[in-house]
Amino acid sequence: MNQKALRTLEFNKIIEQLKTYALTEPGQQRCAGLVPYGRIEQVERAQHETEEALLVLLRRGDNPLIPFKDISGWLSLARKGSTLPPRALLDTAELLRAAAASRNALVRDEEERTPQLTALASRLAPLRPLERAISDALISEEEVADTASAQLADIRRHMRQCNERIRERLQAIAHGSSSKYLQDSLITMRNGRYVLPVRQEFRSQVPGLVHDQSATGATLFIEPMAVVEAGNELKEWQAKERVEIERILAELSANVGDQADEVAENLEILVEMDFRFAKAALARRQRAIRPQINRRGYLKFVKVRHPLIPDEVVVPCDLWLGEGFTTLVITGPNTGGKTVTLKTVGLITLMALAGLHVPGQLGTQVAMFERVFADIGDEQSIEQSLSTFSSHMTNIVSILEEAGKEDLVLFDELGAGTDPTEGAALAQAILQRMLKLGIRCVATTHYSELKAFALATPGAENASVEFDVATLSPTYRLSIGVPGKSNAFEISRRLGLSDRLIADAQELLSKETLLFEDVIASAQDQRQAAQREREQAEAAHQESLRLKREVQELHREMAALREGARAKARDEAKRIVEKARRESAAVLEELKNLKAADPNAINELRRRMRALGDEFSGGLDSGATGDELSAQDIQVNMQVLLAVNNAPATVLSLPDAKDEVQVQAGILKMRVPVNQLRPASQQRAQKQTVVRANTGAGERSVKMECDVRGMALDEAMAAVDNYLDSATLAGLHEVFIIHGKGTGTLRAGLRTHLKRHHLVASQRAGKYGEGETGVTVVTLK
Repeated sequence: MNQKALRTLEFNKIIEQLKTYALTEPGQQRCAGLVPYGRIEQVERAQHETEEALLVLLRRGDNPLIPFKDISGWLSLARKGSTLPPRALLDTAELLRAAAASRNALVRDEEERTPQLTALASRLAPLRPLERAISDALISEEEVADTASAQLADIRRHMRQCNERIRERLQAIAHGSSSKYLQDSLITMRNGRYVLPVRQEFRSQVPGLVHDQSATGATLFIEPMAVVEAGNELKEWQAKERVEIERILAELSANVGDQADEVAENLEILVEMDFRFAKAALARRQRAIRPQINRRGYLKFVKVRHPLIPDEVVVPCDLWLGEGFTTLVITGPNTGGKTVTLKTVGLITLMALAGLHVPGQLGTQVAMFERVFADIGDEQSIEQSLSTFSSHMTNIVSILEEAGKEDLVLFDELGAGTDPTEGAALAQAILQRMLKLGIRCVATTHYSELKAFALATPGAENASVEFDVATLSPTYRLSIGVPGKSNAFEISRRLGLSDRLIADAQELLSKETLLFEDVIASAQDQRQAAQREREQAEAAHQESLRLKREVQELHREMAALREGARAKARDEAKRIVEKARRESAAVLEELKNLKAADPNAINELRRRMRALGDEFSGGLDSGATGDELSAQDIQVNMQVLLAVNNAPATVLSLPDAKDEVQVQAGILKMRVPVNQLRPASQQRAQKQTVVRANTGAGERSVKMECDVRGMALDEAMAAVDNYLDSATLAGLHEVFIIHGKGTGTLRAGLRTHLKRHHLVASQRAGKYGEGETGVTVVTLK
């Protein structure tokens, strides 16, 4: 890749940004060496590596790597048998911990989404025994653990004992009869030996070895003879300690040397992973996407932003080149953004070919160029006596000699710095050469001749950067297909130049030039109006999509709430049914255990059964989920369910003014409110309302009525007695005895019998709708 173009397009600043996201120094060095790749296979692989690392960052929220040092130099020494210092061994252990952490973080459920990164992490060898041996032996760079070896632990035990003996003896001297000879009763050390500060004049009173004296000479630091032998012994143990530490370090270094190849491979892999995650972090910071790479020489930028311009001021750029035309001529006023657009084209291309994601939107495409050439900026040289024009022409000559069909060429202010007529002619000739060779070329200019050239020449196209004359400020928007207008007259008028001078200047221009500029201005105005309309339409479309998403989300939430309410009602009904079963079984079990008919106990059990029945009915009512009928739903002969006891019934009349209807449940006719009815299709089909009682030997059903029509009186009395027993066990509170009207003999006999029955609390004739005199309604105790 052309090194001059890399500098001109400021690719080095992208590299500096990339280096800040690397965690380690070797990772930063790897980032510093990044340049665009030369083959499309390399570019695609690098782009995929960046994409995988970005997926991991977005999923985790942080970098899975931990910092490590470059130990390649230490590994080289270890291979040669050298003893490594503690710092080198600790850095080695740190590297192995980083390898283990990275492997654990990446070799999990990521094979499908990040196959390359997972395969790379799978090659890491944590070498846990080596890492643990180093970590257990070395506490810090200056301290080796007592547990590093049994010999070291024994040596240090003897050293502690020697230290204690020495300090005990010195304490005895310092606080004994010799204390008056001391400058202070402080025990200190000189040259690794324990000493006492003795006054100069009492030197002969404290026999021993002088190791030092104070600056004034008034104090001598003497090791008393009583501790010299113990001090010598301590020195011997300290020498043994140094030897043992050297042996431990040599042993650990040998282990590192034996596994140096595996450690070096870990280092190489971790550096590569640090590099990939740095690219991913840069992409996340820039809100970048993976561009498509093609071999067709086709560039397509979709809302691409210059990566070095702050987000709050950068203007996205839409641009295409390579299909329909290969040369793009950008015109417009100074400071309008022509050079920024040119640099954006070059820098985005270099980033994409280096495997970096680019700040833009999906759909962005970059061509696989062999080289990128750029002539941008003023590079005049005083030392070489080169003017602005000369420096530009020197670069252009070099580009024309080297550039080929597979290259991208960028010219800034082509032909500027010399006579406008000659400069425009040179620029036109250079662009014709680019077209003839099929080179993708983008050039900026002020020359009207080049605007006309691009309009009239196949393979060339005009583009312009917009300028708001009302505010005297550029909009930095690029418009392809429309040549730019310099706006010199309008800008001068806004800045205060008199209209007469401007009119005089316009008269000096040819009519063709004025007409051409007016056409350009009209086209720009129409395009800006169309752009505003498109933006408004897009905003309205996005708003409608947002509203649609909100409505869909609200619909899903309401459906979830409805389903949750149904599930809650079902669970509550199930709980009540289970509770009823358990309570019924318990009541029946207690009844079976009663040896005598205790009326109070029976009444208490009956009360519990009634309460259980009320709770059961209430629970079923609360479990209703919107199946109530309205007055408009009622039809004659319609099959319904009574909400109070879930009994099936048939509608006999339409609702009256009170919204009540007459229904028939079995042989009973009654009037009930419409809101106490339920659709029969929503419930389990039942012929009669029953209560199931668990007697311990199985379940049996108890009806709400006992039909004795056609029986003799004695047969009817026996049937009623059996029925009342079952109803009591089932916890029923009110039952119906159906005896019919007939002659009244059966009715009178049964009512007399019921008055004396021990389970009956009261009785009455049926009301209208209940069967009237053909039915006796019995209330149980």
